[in-house]
Amino acid sequence: MSYRIVLIPGDGIGPEIVAGAVEVLEAVGAKFGHDFQFDTVLAGGCAIDAYGVPLPEDTLQKCLQSDSVLLGAVGGPKWDTLPGHLRPERALLGIRKALGLFANLRPAKLQKELAAASPLRADIAARGVDMLIVRELTGGMYFGPRGRGEGELGENAYDTEIYSVGEITRIGRVAFDTARKRGGKVCSIDKANVLESSRLWRETMHRLAAEYPDVTYCDMLVDNAAMQLIQNPAQFDVIVTSNLFGDILSDEASQLTGSIGLLASASLGEGTRGMYEPIHGSAPDIAGLGIANPIATILSAAMMLNLSFGLTAEAKAVEDAVAAVLAGGARTKDIAAGGDFIAGAEMTARIIAAL
Repeated sequence: MSYRIVLIPGDGIGPEIVAGAVEVLEAVGAKFGHDFQFDTVLAGGCAIDAYGVPLPEDTLQKCLQSDSVLLGAVGGPKWDTLPGHLRPERALLGIRKALGLFANLRPAKLQKELAAASPLRADIAARGVDMLIVRELTGGMYFGPRGRGEGELGENAYDTEIYSVGEITRIGRVAFDTARKRGGKVCSIDKANVLESSRLWRETMHRLAAEYPDVTYCDMLVDNAAMQLIQNPAQFDVIVTSNLFGDILSDEASQLTGSIGLLASASLGEGTRGMYEPIHGSAPDIAGLGIANPIATILSAAMMLNLSFGLTAEAKAVEDAVAAVLAGGARTKDIAAGGDFIAGAEMTARIIAAL
């Protein structure tokens, strides 16, 4: 089989970690007889430097013509003073919107070999962490009306949270359908005691839950959820929530696994094409030092193999290779817990060897 993959290395450590994932995909192609064609484009801060905009039209068109997109990371302090419409992160919002990628899937699982790297107390970590956060991706405050004005106390600014029944229903179905393939539990996170948008979210989720009697359902307020993720993360299977809450809670959940450098994500729509990326940022402070952990990006590529291309055996082979290398004791700096560590390129080489 032949697949066209658009690569967006982006900024900071993005080029390093995407390069590692490409090496793994090429190894998969050689092992299983597939042809992966890569087309590298600019988006984010590097695109601003080159073209004056975070998302050039050529980049967007190539994404639309691809089978899937693999992203590194965008942004950094260099571009923090730019106006909102020119910030590097606007590129991600533009791609998600144009490709119709409304569902972001972020698995968080604590490997027993990395329990010492988790900030959780040993007895809590021993209960296990294995959850999937399903985040709505194209609605809510990130896409609602925004602006600035003048008020009694001076200049003000506003961002608007808007959700429709249709948007809530489609992300809810992703969560319930996924739960059927996992532990059979869905927890919907909102702020229904304060926000009107959350009240509609909860009402819609309740109606949807009635269609899935085989799935155990619960609601939880977002502030309580933030505490429960630390106090008892083992209770969660599939979490479904809004764009803003999902952005925050998924980063919190990532720390339970020992490092944000381990966690992959997939952004999907109605079709098979998706955008796959590690959930961490561009980490410009370590760019070029060779210590960035490529595992999250490699596992994102594995999610692409599975979810967009239907190559389940190939995806599992990559996941098993990562697990084997970690079980063998190899550690990048972020998961070394103060001990010896290897470079990111060496971690990639060991994963390919295991593959």
